[in-house]
Amino acid sequence: MARILIVEDEPDVALGLEEDLKRQGHQVETVADGNTALRQGLGEAWDLILLDVMLPGMDGFEVCRELRRARVKTPIILLTAKTQEAEKVMGLELGADDYVTKPFSARELRARIKAVLRRFEEDSLGVYRFGDCEVDFDRAELRRSGNPVELTALEFRLLSVFIRRRGRVLSRPQLIEAAWEPGTYVSDRVVDTHILNLRKKIEPLPAEPRHLRGVRGIGYRFDS
Repeated sequence: MARILIVEDEPDVALGLEEDLKRQGHQVETVADGNTALRQGLGEAWDLILLDVMLPGMDGFEVCRELRRARVKTPIILLTAKTQEAEKVMGLELGADDYVTKPFSARELRARIKAVLRRFEEDSLGVYRFGDCEVDFDRAELRRSGNPVELTALEFRLLSVFIRRRGRVLSRPQLIEAAWEPGTYVSDRVVDTHILNLRKKIEPLPAEPRHLRGVRGIGYRFDS
């Protein structure tokens, strides 16, 4: 899953965030002040930064500003107790990708993280090609041999997940977490049905898949 830097100076909040995100399978590191956050943000590769606004040393706005000035493109979600619209707008104008107002639920934060990561990963891919297929993430389109192929929104999300995590075996629960809306109940059979439909649209021989392969007893793997 994602490698996430948590920047939060309240120990109880930081610990709660860390434990919840680790349960989701993410790799997590926590720092408690703005100066350390800036060093970590500049010095290491992260998939996401959760950045509290009220921090010792540099505040979250300053950290965000300096990271963007240094052309660090890592997605940033601001955690703020401030509710004034002007401050939220300022955070977004400084380069933050989203904000969550305290107090927030773990479920809300998970959904925000999922949405931001999805947008960033799809934006960073541009156009991806495999076999006779071409996936245009900017236009949310699939083409085969230059001809458009109609995908449902869910099929496109599933294909995006497989491409981003190509070469890795993904279990059905992982696919549900990544492609379906939070809190949606989905059975294994429903997942398998969508995989079958997706194979028909991307595989030369759906009954003998070259790209979207099943791994017995585990899940599925995408090979380009």
